[in-house]
Amino acid sequence: MNLRIIGGRLRGKKLYSAPGTHTRPTADRVREAIFNILNTEVVGTKVLDMFAGTGCFGLEALSRGAERAVFIDNHRLPVSVIKKNIAACRFDAVARIHKCDFRYDANRLSIIGNGFDLVFMDPPYNQGLVESTLVLLGTKELLKKEAIVIVEHTSLEPIGESIKPFVVEDQRKYGKTLVSFLRYTI
Repeated sequence: MNLRIIGGRLRGKKLYSAPGTHTRPTADRVREAIFNILNTEVVGTKVLDMFAGTGCFGLEALSRGAERAVFIDNHRLPVSVIKKNIAACRFDAVARIHKCDFRYDANRLSIIGNGFDLVFMDPPYNQGLVESTLVLLGTKELLKKEAIVIVEHTSLEPIGESIKPFVVEDQRKYGKTLVSFLRYTI
C-alpha cells in the first residue's frame, strides 16, 4: 500500500509501510476525513499513537502542527518502519517510540509520559482490545482533561455509550470501518 502524509507541511510525503500482516494501515481517505473533523484541534497537541503500525496517524498529526508524538507498538517490524518514517520526515526531535505490549505490562505506560491531548487507537480488529485499552487509558493518568481519543474499529466491536470516563461524541462509518471520537471527561 502506498502511504503518504495527507496534509500539513509535509503534505504528499511518502511513508514506508511494513510488508505482511503485522499492520493494517488506515486508508488515506479515512485518515483525511478524521483530520478534517479534528481540524485545528491538532495544533500544539501532545499525541499518543497506540497500535501505531506505520505511525501514519502520529506523523500526520506532527505534519499538521502537533507539538510531540509518542508511538506504541509491540512488534519489531512495525517499530522499525515507524523509526524509518520518523527519520524520513525529520521528526526525530519531537517523536518517541516504545516497543511494548501494555496489556501485559500496564506499568510501562507510565514511562511514556502523560498529558496527552490527542490519542489515536487502531488496534487489531475484533480481538477485544478496544474496551480494555480504553479502560487502561482512563485509569493510568495519561490524558489531559478533555483529551480526544479517536478509535478505529469494526461494528463487531462496538463502543458503548458508558465507557467511563469517556463520552462518545461522534461516530462515522467508512465502508466496514467505524471511527469513534471520544472525549476524556475527568
